[in-house]
Amino acid sequence: MDWLEQELKQALERKMPASDFAARVTAAAERGALQARWRLPRRPPRRWMAAAALLLVASGAMGYREYRGRVAKARVMLALRITGGRLNYVQKQALRASREARP
Repeated sequence: MDWLEQELKQALERKMPASDFAARVTAAAERGALQARWRLPRRPPRRWMAAAALLLVASGAMGYREYRGRVAKARVMLALRITGGRLNYVQKQALRASREARP
């Protein structure tokens, strides 16, 4: 066995508690010292929870507004592309008609 295994074996082997262990635990329980160790963490105040909820709602609203802006921009760009294509077609037709009208 190497030295690490020996140290682990010594550290994990069963040991008898001290003779006054039960008395110390009982005295600590009566003082309330054990309760302080196992107490659940305090809940945050309600105003902090309300502020956090408000922050989440506000950030969600801003994100949704930005999303709607992107959708609107995409629609405007599509409309401009369609309009540009139509105008180009009309311009070509007008140019062709003017060339045919010349003698």
